[in-house]
Amino acid sequence: MTTLDDEVVIVTGASRGLGASMAKRFAREGASVTITARSESDLQAVADAGDGEIHVAPADITDEAAVRDVVATTVDEFGSVTGLVNNAGIGLLNMYDEGRLLHDVDTEDFRQIMEVNVTGVFLCSKYAVPEMIEAGRGNVVNISSGLGRRGSARWGPYVTSKWALEGMTRTQAKELDEYGINANALDPGGRVDTGFWDHLPESERAEILDPDVMNDAATGLLAQGPDGVTGESMPAEEWEQRL
Repeated sequence: MTTLDDEVVIVTGASRGLGASMAKRFAREGASVTITARSESDLQAVADAGDGEIHVAPADITDEAAVRDVVATTVDEFGSVTGLVNNAGIGLLNMYDEGRLLHDVDTEDFRQIMEVNVTGVFLCSKYAVPEMIEAGRGNVVNISSGLGRRGSARWGPYVTSKWALEGMTRTQAKELDEYGINANALDPGGRVDTGFWDHLPESERAEILDPDVMNDAATGLLAQGPDGVTGESMPAEEWEQRL
């Protein structure tokens, strides 16, 4: 049975949905977990509902100083960092409840999506990875999407950000292998019952996945040692068969 005893994991976008579900699972499996998102009250509700060690560290992951503080408080609280799950992400549906042609997207909205989905991942990795190097091991899990492997009309900014994330993951894998750190991308394999899809009518919700869909795969990825799988990207179901 997979356990995460002795692991110290930071989960971004952990105030609800996929992030909250994964964070609670990690804590239940024995990890010491720091959860971060912008809403302290929502994060506290997740921690209160969890079973295990969950540290609340509210932050905007596009704010470098705030990200640095999240990592620093995690080290102060738990002694190190051995896992990072970059789950925070936004798309056009968070803004408009609909997709838009790429040339019709407001420039500031495009920039915001890239800031959260790409720059935020960079910043969290920038400060968490040196702690993993210090620990001599670690796992970076970047939450991607099927749209990181194909194009899709009216999803331009999100698609662009996830393709960037896929490239970042493969680069991290090559850079960090010598330090005993694995970097992989994980996606749910479909639409998940989170706020992202609240606009859908009931008739289109039949195939919506539960927020716990990535829990088993993410736990398996974080449990990997220095010789684990790295530089790969696949949906949760495929990861479960691989690990």
